[in-house]
Amino acid sequence: MDREQVVALQHQRFATKKYDPNRRISQKDWEALVEVGRLAPSSIGLEPWKMLLLKNERMKEDLKPMAWGALFGLEGASHFVIYLVRKGVTYDSDYVKKVMHEVKKRDYDTNSRFAQIIKNFQENDMKLNSERSLFDWASKQTYIQMANMMMAAAMLGIDSCPIEGYDQEKVEAYLEEKGYLNTAEFGVSVMACFGYRNQEITPKTRWKTEVIYEVIE
Repeated sequence: MDREQVVALQHQRFATKKYDPNRRISQKDWEALVEVGRLAPSSIGLEPWKMLLLKNERMKEDLKPMAWGALFGLEGASHFVIYLVRKGVTYDSDYVKKVMHEVKKRDYDTNSRFAQIIKNFQENDMKLNSERSLFDWASKQTYIQMANMMMAAAMLGIDSCPIEGYDQEKVEAYLEEKGYLNTAEFGVSVMACFGYRNQEITPKTRWKTEVIYEVIE
């Protein structure tokens, strides 16, 4: 893929609101998108995420009153994903220790130099000193994951749209009631739908490059 094709793909990518309910993403294509999500980068490589693929039609109907921004995706998109974010991802948490031992295959002690680097990064550099700030920082990682999946989808000719229009508290309570979420461990970060558009693309409207880009010599 050359430079012109890369830019053309960005113009072709569209926050799709209307989907063809009769077209479904193939299993192979979907597995590829999930793998792209799995391989997405995250701060310190901590992967503080989990994806829920919502296929249950009854649950889709139940979510509609509490997820106004997701109506088009719940009704017509081929695949609907709820991105969860892990809570309490501190340098000394059991989860970080688990990642280091089981995924990174490295020794990890909270008094080690590496652990103290993470501690300084979280507590002093990023000021992640509250439950909310930790949640927001971890949520940023899920947006990277989602964006990577959306771009990979565009490369495969699949449309998508990110979704933030929902009542977070109600959605989390509903998912917990259904047994798909432990709110002590995870929260809802963002949603996205994937499928095939049933609408015309409108030209993109964006700031000119000189407004949003500056070079520091």
